[in-house]
Amino acid sequence: MSDLGVERERDFDRFLTFVDAIVAIAITLLVLPLVDVAGSFQGDSVTHLLSESRDQIGAFFLSFVVIADLWLTQHRLLHNVVVTERVLIRLLLLWSLTIVVLPFPTALAAGDMGQQAATKVLYVGTMALSALVLALMCVVIRRHPEIRDSAESPDHVRAFAMAGVFVLALTVMLVLPGLSYWPLLLLLLPDRLVPLWRSRSG
Repeated sequence: MSDLGVERERDFDRFLTFVDAIVAIAITLLVLPLVDVAGSFQGDSVTHLLSESRDQIGAFFLSFVVIADLWLTQHRLLHNVVVTERVLIRLLLLWSLTIVVLPFPTALAAGDMGQQAATKVLYVGTMALSALVLALMCVVIRRHPEIRDSAESPDHVRAFAMAGVFVLALTVMLVLPGLSYWPLLLLLLPDRLVPLWRSRSG
């Protein structure tokens, strides 16, 4: 149910439920490697287990936060969309694909191949593609006011900025491999820089 109380088309509502289920399953899959690690661990100390598995644990939490943030962004984009639109549906399917794929590069990032350039490209590149698809969804929603039940339109500037930051973080990771995955902290920038840019340009 949207802000104005207009009910979504039944088919579109069912599709969003399907997308939400995909996200829930993908997040659940992230933890499975940790379950395997715990089951095969031969030591007798939980502290030792946590120490030995810190890369896997770090990759899990990082991917969990990224998927959760991408889902929240998608939720905000669609909160007042009540009518099915063909291009939007296709973009949602593509976005769902990026979420489904993400547990695979997460497992690579947590393993022995985590510092390889190809792993970083696959891992962060999947995130960047997911953010870019959300930005394209913003454009579609803004251009089709007839599919919304209010005049409010999504923030396309922040959406494209987020996709750009993923690309920037990946570039820094490849140029300075010693930084590992820490450049992903640049994802904190859009929420701070976009309002500042708007205040100066306005």
